[in-house]
Amino acid sequence: MMTGFERYTKKTRRAQFLEEMEQVVPWAKLCALIEPHYPKVSGGRPPVGVERMLRIYFLQQWFNLSDPAVEEALYDSVVMRDFVGIDLGREPVPDETTVCKFRHLLEEHGLGGEMLETVNLHLQSRGVRITTGTIVDATIIPAPSSTKNREEKRDPEMHQTKKGKQWYFGMKAHVGVDSKTKMIHTVVATAANVADATVLPELLHGEETRVWGDQGYVGQTEVIHKCAPQAQDCTHRRYRYENRVDEVERGKNRTKSTVRSKVEHVFGVMKLKFGFVKVRYRGLKKNANRLFATCALVNLFMVRKKLLRVAVV
Repeated sequence: MMTGFERYTKKTRRAQFLEEMEQVVPWAKLCALIEPHYPKVSGGRPPVGVERMLRIYFLQQWFNLSDPAVEEALYDSVVMRDFVGIDLGREPVPDETTVCKFRHLLEEHGLGGEMLETVNLHLQSRGVRITTGTIVDATIIPAPSSTKNREEKRDPEMHQTKKGKQWYFGMKAHVGVDSKTKMIHTVVATAANVADATVLPELLHGEETRVWGDQGYVGQTEVIHKCAPQAQDCTHRRYRYENRVDEVERGKNRTKSTVRSKVEHVFGVMKLKFGFVKVRYRGLKKNANRLFATCALVNLFMVRKKLLRVAVV
């Protein structure tokens, strides 16, 4: 549709992406999740609608925008305003304080985790089911290590850890991913210094027949069998020793990596597509809530093509 003196137009990748998300996000189910906690009209200025605020919140996760940045982006982008349903001829964009209060509401009631559960149930109802294979892995999400802030100290809930020869300060996202659909079914957020194997029991749903993981989960066979009695331990084994390299075990690890590496696609969407490469807030709870909500959106993005095909049929 042309406006003003425009003669040429092109559907951008952002517009295409938002059109797809418009169709695959279960808006009604997610709004019903938030509605009981949302402020009710009791005289004075009525609150902004739940779905509108949820759409703004999702824009923040998809495009890695802070509260002030998403307000400016909505004023700047026609595509984003159309997605949210804002007509600047009739109303302003919700300001950054309103956006911040909505985010705090989600954090206070732990709705990020409930969003992930709701999305997964929705996907299962659409035929995207969790199977009997789970890939476990963890990724470090750095936090600012500077002490140039109001408290003049680093975030006390974040910690440092060494990976290879590099030190990192921040949090760690532990995930359990379905080996077939690449759907995240479990997420745990911890400080970065928590060992991957420590969280392993919380990442399994118990119905697994196979569990894949890297060498961070070496020696966890008994834990796996205790949590999932029918599961075969397909985690990587140690193959480097002081004076030799076990080529047979190394070859087995490479074969296992054909399945285990699928989890890297999940992290790729989270970090490269959605820009979740560092924490935005102080404290583990706030960042964990963002992580859970982002994982729900990652799941929708990963299976969007299948959902769109089902919608067309």
